[in-house]
Amino acid sequence: MRTFEDIHREIDRASERRAEVYHQLSQGHDPALAAELKEIAGQLDALWAEQRALKALLRFGDREHIVARARTEERLERQAA
Repeated sequence: MRTFEDIHREIDRASERRAEVYHQLSQGHDPALAAELKEIAGQLDALWAEQRALKALLRFGDREHIVARARTEERLERQAA
């Protein structure tokens, strides 16, 4: 599992590269740069999602465990009713 610091460093690097690509595209359209920009956007989306998932894991615990506990509680509530 990667740490927040590792993920944040990758986000910083991708953001810096995105800024460079935007600057280069401002000087004229280049299909290769436009494709790279799209790829960087996808990487950033994935990195932010990974960071949110790690934060949730650290705050609330393992997702599988939470879901199993919720299902158990739901089943107990149905039986009590």
